[in-house]
Amino acid sequence: MRRVVVTGMGALTPIGNNLESYWSNLQNGVSGAAPITKFDTTKFKKKFECEFKNFDPKDHFDVKELRKYDPFSQYALVAVDEAVKDSAIDFDSLNKDRIGVIWGSGNGGIQTFQDQMKEYCDGDGTPRFTPFFIPRILVDIASGIISIKYGLRGVNFCPVSACATSNTAMIEAFNYIKWGKAEMIITGGSEAAINEAAIGGFSSAKALSTRNDSPETASRPFDVTRDGFVMGEGAGAMILEEYEHAIKRGAKIYAEVVGGGMAADAYHLTGTHPEGDGAVLGMNEALREAEITAEKIDYINMHATSTPLGDNSELIAAKRVFGERNSVSISATKSMTGHLLGAAGAIEGIACVMALKDQLVPPTINTTDIEPDFKDLFDFPMGKAKKKDLTYAMSNTFGFGGHIASIIFKKFEG
Repeated sequence: MRRVVVTGMGALTPIGNNLESYWSNLQNGVSGAAPITKFDTTKFKKKFECEFKNFDPKDHFDVKELRKYDPFSQYALVAVDEAVKDSAIDFDSLNKDRIGVIWGSGNGGIQTFQDQMKEYCDGDGTPRFTPFFIPRILVDIASGIISIKYGLRGVNFCPVSACATSNTAMIEAFNYIKWGKAEMIITGGSEAAINEAAIGGFSSAKALSTRNDSPETASRPFDVTRDGFVMGEGAGAMILEEYEHAIKRGAKIYAEVVGGGMAADAYHLTGTHPEGDGAVLGMNEALREAEITAEKIDYINMHATSTPLGDNSELIAAKRVFGERNSVSISATKSMTGHLLGAAGAIEGIACVMALKDQLVPPTINTTDIEPDFKDLFDFPMGKAKKKDLTYAMSNTFGFGGHIASIIFKKFEG
């Protein structure tokens, strides 16, 4: 069996524009929620989300590039650049035919689509679309742009499974390396959906928190008073690599990927199964592939978006898989970053890897009154990080359409 390891990471998030600041703020319970600055919210019920702070695309791209790239592609390139540097990769010394890109996004170029259609509809009806309109909006284009930038000719595609997308991408990357079809794959996801169209749509679906008087405490997973999710934006990138290939080039190794499970709720367009049927299947499949029992999992980064029904069904699923076991630590880092939709799994996977590296469980913030049926079943670190001996960490993601994707990382021990 070919082993797959993590040799580089990059993060662009609402609580840190690089890996170091992101992980530091996760440990310290920093909230990324604040009033929306990207558009006028006067007529919107929702007034806040988790936007970037101190990010200027002109610091990373020239004017010519900015004309070509939607924000979601910009975010992908910035995160990948950090991951490549973190992994100290010299692509010219490697076989680029055996290096691929599997990159995901749930919404792709939704900002470009909105802007161009608004300009058309508000104008005189003359189609003045940019020649980059189609490539900017394509969900797969970030994967293509990454491969073009580095000259990577291996497997290249974009899985889409809504909010399970980047976990799906990482599992696919893991599979392709394990199957011997690649030696290294850049994987992860990016999302740039804080705009009128996305906020309006999710608001109509009654999925978003409306705690406009206290944005920083609005995302409160597992809490009996939760009222919806807070949207985030950003990207998370991982370099996955075959173990012997990594050792040969002297790469540092953060952790090992040992299992991935994908399934479907087959239940509802947007809602999760009330008994967590799909989630149970996904977690059990990841455990089966990792060749471990549920008792081996030390930490779970839950999908836990802070929606009333979603959090409950995931807790029910966790109880079905792990039993009443307060030795397993559970946290929801979306309480700090918000929900990055198709990029959520990527930054939460990074949180799991860093947790294993530093033997530290990131907390859930804002939650004070956990669902009574579950508060004594698991260990819920609240408010601040918790030191703990960790060997295996699991990350869950679920998406509209019933998509389920769970991935398991292991502490690297050589």
